Amino acid sequence: MSIEEILANILLMLLCYIYILILIFVSSKMDKLLHVSRKSSRKFLHIMIGNLPFVIPFFTLNIFPTFIAASFILVTFLASPYSPFRTIGRKLRGLADITEEGHQLGLIFYAISYTFLALFFTPKPYVFAAGILPMAYGDAAASMVGEKYGRRKYKLVAEKSLEGSAAMFLVTFASFGASLVFFSVLYPLSLLDKGLAVLAVATVATLVEGFSPMGFDNLTVPAFSVLTFLLYGGGV
Repeated sequence: MSIEEILANILLMLLCYIYILILIFVSSKMDKLLHVSRKSSRKFLHIMIGNLPFVIPFFTLNIFPTFIAASFILVTFLASPYSPFRTIGRKLRGLADITEEGHQLGLIFYAISYTFLALFFTPKPYVFAAGILPMAYGDAAASMVGEKYGRRKYKLVAEKSLEGSAAMFLVTFASFGASLVFFSVLYPLSLLDKGLAVLAVATVATLVEGFSPMGFDNLTVPAFSVLTFLLYGGGV
């Protein structure tokens, strides 16, 4: 391990932090600048942070992606209503405003999922993507489509719509499938062998999202999506 390698990883880590902080700032201002709802701002944040798995292949030291994710567990907790340090929450007002508009633990769960996936799957970021993209892209699509076009409601634990679930399936399938095209350039993946795995991930992620209470899908969807991908040979 050379000094140059460590410095390169530190630089990439700092760029990731800058990217996330810019997203938080932009998300907190979207309601005033673009006149969109807080919910749309929150989904924008979820989606854009979901792009980080595409950066992971460029880290050469696995600890750095885990450290990035783990630090935001603390940040999102301090910005939440559960923080014992309210003054810190006020200083993190941009993130706090977004957190309090949604499920109060949703972003914390998001950071926890990121951390565990980074801890175990940084060497195989395509497995990491199997957990993150259904949560980032698929769940956001389900929420937005369900809210605007959802007419056929069903309730397993929380109320959902068939239109939202259909969007979850299609967007998960498309985003995760596209990610494997990207990762196949960097890793010895056979796209033909992964087709069934992508279909299984999209199906399971949609079913799990339908059963999950609000906010908890940020834990359940990544966990079951990764397990499904591994069971269908995605880790090979």
